Amino acid sequence: MDEFKFEVTERDSGERIDKFITDCMDSLTRSYIQKMIAEGQCYVNGRAAKASYRVKEEDEVMFSLPENVEPDIAAEDIPLDILYEDADVLVVNKPKHMVVHPAPGHYGGTLVNAVLYHCRGSLSGINGVMRPGIVHRIDKDTSGSLIVCKNDAAHNSVAAQLKDHSVNRIYHAIVHGVLKEEEMTIDAPLGRHPKDRMKMAVVSGGKRAVTHVRVLKRFEKFTYVACRLETGRTHQIRVHMAHIGHPILGDEIYAPGRKSPVKCKNGQILHAKVIGFVHPTSGEYIEFDAPLPDEFRHLLEILP
Repeated sequence: MDEFKFEVTERDSGERIDKFITDCMDSLTRSYIQKMIAEGQCYVNGRAAKASYRVKEEDEVMFSLPENVEPDIAAEDIPLDILYEDADVLVVNKPKHMVVHPAPGHYGGTLVNAVLYHCRGSLSGINGVMRPGIVHRIDKDTSGSLIVCKNDAAHNSVAAQLKDHSVNRIYHAIVHGVLKEEEMTIDAPLGRHPKDRMKMAVVSGGKRAVTHVRVLKRFEKFTYVACRLETGRTHQIRVHMAHIGHPILGDEIYAPGRKSPVKCKNGQILHAKVIGFVHPTSGEYIEFDAPLPDEFRHLLEILP
């Protein structure tokens, strides 16, 4: 049994406990968390809680998950936007709202379900049945290019390149405020936020994280930027841009309450545009460019 402990902050006081835990553990669905609560897997201040309980500041929440028995993950006929494919690798343009791999309570509709159907079982098995072919990931509400490996040799090759930071990953984003410098490097360590488990933060003693930022276009109150990842930490670009006072437009976690002249219905305006790496078999460098989503392009046309 895996146990998780959360302390409620002022920001979350008054939330239903099932929603609070969903926010803290974003890989689980709310319905699955409600099921676990109904089965007696949630305690508040030492007492069993119901899903309708509203948390209070300084409540201590204990949530348990049963031992993970990996299920059979079904292949699903979900359309893929394929940028490149051969016998070793598949490069896809992942849409917003698609989760990369299954997790407890969320076993369908993911990129893994789609590639299982498309590749008919020809995927690397290094990351187990829950993540076949997956060597790296991007957030659910971030779109763009992602590499899927069809065999273990390709997986090991790409994983080694990710580890030594030689994969070329360039993201495009629209951020709040007008950046003055044409280019800048953000070198700030990242770790779990000390008070809010669902967030990452710049923290002393965190893992080294480096983002290279270049201005593409300035608007009256926003800037269109390209961000090249030197490292690839969780939420790296989102946290780094918020850290310097220029959070990403539409980011509900790292830019809450920031006013915008347009409503971003689909989350943060962040897109993994370019990915380049050495092909695991040919040894040649290959690079792919994922077109910007319609919402992103529309914003670039209408922002003053």
